[in-house]
Amino acid sequence: QVQLIESGGGLVQAGGSLRLSCAASGRTFSTNAMGWFRQAPGKEREFVAAIRWSSATTWYADSLKGRFAISRDNAKNTVYLQMNSLKAEDTAVYYCATGSPTRLRVGTPTGYDYWGQGTQVTVSS
Repeated sequence: QVQLIESGGGLVQAGGSLRLSCAASGRTFSTNAMGWFRQAPGKEREFVAAIRWSSATTWYADSLKGRFAISRDNAKNTVYLQMNSLKAEDTAVYYCATGSPTRLRVGTPTGYDYWGQGTQVTVSS
């Protein structure tokens, strides 16, 4: 089992920044990537970004490239999501997830086995 704890969500004005953290514990050696997804009310969960633990290869949703950045600290088993120039449409619950998705599935929720509880990000316009 792997446990994930997200933190860093909150209320921010449009144009502002937030940094989310996701700390992993447990059998993290059984996973090779961490992803961030988000879900707004009434919408499906959507891919935000992902990173491989070992190579630090990253993937981003096309619409978020340039504003969001994912990084990891292997020593702390922690992944970060830096979110800049936030917009009202970024408002959602943000989830981190971990597993061993193939390259083709890194952007799909079904590619991940373990999920955090989610952290709310609200951007006021």
